[in-house]
Amino acid sequence: MPELPEVETVRRGLQPVLEGARLVRVEQRRKDLRFPFPERFAQRLEGRTVTALGRRAKYLMADLDDGEVLIAHLGMSGSFRVEAAEGAALAPGIFHHERSKNSVHDHVVMHVEGPAGPARIIYNDPRRFGYMDLIPRRDIETHPWFAGIGVEPTGNSLSAAHLAERFVGKRAPLKAALLDQRIIAGLGNIYVCEAMWRAGLSPERPVGNLVGKSGRPKAGLDRLVVAVHEVINEAIAAGGSSLRDHIQTDGTLGYFQHRFSVYDREGEACRRPGCGATVLRIVQSGRSTFHCPRCQTH
Repeated sequence: MPELPEVETVRRGLQPVLEGARLVRVEQRRKDLRFPFPERFAQRLEGRTVTALGRRAKYLMADLDDGEVLIAHLGMSGSFRVEAAEGAALAPGIFHHERSKNSVHDHVVMHVEGPAGPARIIYNDPRRFGYMDLIPRRDIETHPWFAGIGVEPTGNSLSAAHLAERFVGKRAPLKAALLDQRIIAGLGNIYVCEAMWRAGLSPERPVGNLVGKSGRPKAGLDRLVVAVHEVINEAIAAGGSSLRDHIQTDGTLGYFQHRFSVYDREGEACRRPGCGATVLRIVQSGRSTFHCPRCQTH
């Protein structure tokens, strides 16, 4: 499943052509994806103008001029591509892997007129694990997709003090706590592994041990927050990790996967200078965790 940096990359790729654009015509080519489309989905979109394009956790959020928000989740294999009226890509790129071009999997096609000119924005999803919804903006915070969701890992709301309040007295292993979307929104398996390695923290360490008796965060929690910010921001800048089906809106792929320090590197040497240990893989709650047993002992 695409992680937060991948979704943010898609948002930035769609923004120039979708933000400020009018949805002239919308083709809904099936009745459902992972879930059924909302009632009168295409009709409710047609004629509307996108006033802003944002992201919350792993959701794309297109605010419309009638007060509703178009929500899109990419699922396992969902992707968008943008085609100009003449059929050329609006943002050229290097195609490292072939993207899905089978029209059978083009499930939603939005014909738009906007600042970048006329274009088609096509949602393709071979596995159909993605989904779309229309929600009134006033109901976003209480809607089941978003209610109780944690802070974003890209902003100042994620701090050592914030985590200390949620970790104090808890015995949950660090890896599980970081994947808890009620604590941090959109942080997934790849970047959790990378952040723990950078911070030198064991994935099995009880999170309560990162908080002092006074309730203040210990040094390891400070390092962890810095590491999360760094790894997420670097991945966004690099265009996402580009694992499996993820592509940017212009078809290009990111390069952050080539800089992974531990993720998917089982049996390889730890990349921390002077370490010399071998990266191991363990399974926690059914998910693979990659870590260095020598430098992640704190």
